[in-house]
Amino acid sequence: MDFLTPEFFSGLAAIILLDLVLAGDNAIVIALAARNLPPHLQKKAVFWGTFGAVAVRIALTFAVIWLLKLPGLMLAGGILLLPIAWKLLKPGEHDPEVAAASGFWSAIRTIVVADALMGLDNVLAIAGAAKGHMGLVVLGLAISVPLVVWGSTLILKLIHRFPVIIYIGAAAIAWTAARMIAHDQLVAPWFDARPWAPWLLDALLVIGVCGGGWLWARRMRRKALATRRPAA
Repeated sequence: MDFLTPEFFSGLAAIILLDLVLAGDNAIVIALAARNLPPHLQKKAVFWGTFGAVAVRIALTFAVIWLLKLPGLMLAGGILLLPIAWKLLKPGEHDPEVAAASGFWSAIRTIVVADALMGLDNVLAIAGAAKGHMGLVVLGLAISVPLVVWGSTLILKLIHRFPVIIYIGAAAIAWTAARMIAHDQLVAPWFDARPWAPWLLDALLVIGVCGGGWLWARRMRRKALATRRPAA
């Protein structure tokens, strides 16, 4: 993948979208970690914590990209992305909990460690979308992680106001999973011999995840309405 090509920009857009949609909890954790600091230290802690989080995220993503070159791991990574996409459509089940840090360096450490642990799904999705392009990873994360941190309130408001954003994010993850599966060395020859097969896999996974998530949400809404109705 060369720089300044349509493929490069589409990959960059995918990385930014994936990180914005997946990292809502990370942004909340960062805000919570710094909330007990004096006002003049909060912004500094968030800035340096974010700087460290970006560095750790880039290192983890490079490691995952290298590992995904091994036969079978791209296939496994694509399969592991599917539950991540499904979980995205079921909000509220895993609210982040983190203690507020009492000191400046403690806040930075909390931010970096929490982002690394909670960002493993982001790393896997971004590594798949980058297709081995290291420069794309650095640029995408350098843009998206600060956006998540400093624009977390706006991002969360947009997601609550326009729930379709969640479905777009889930579709992007499912599409990335399909691409990873189809490009794994173990199955790539089979897909290469059938040009229609990758497109069919894209459609099946995207429709399956988003359609299944929509049906699940509708069922939960009906169940909630039924429990609110007074007994006859």
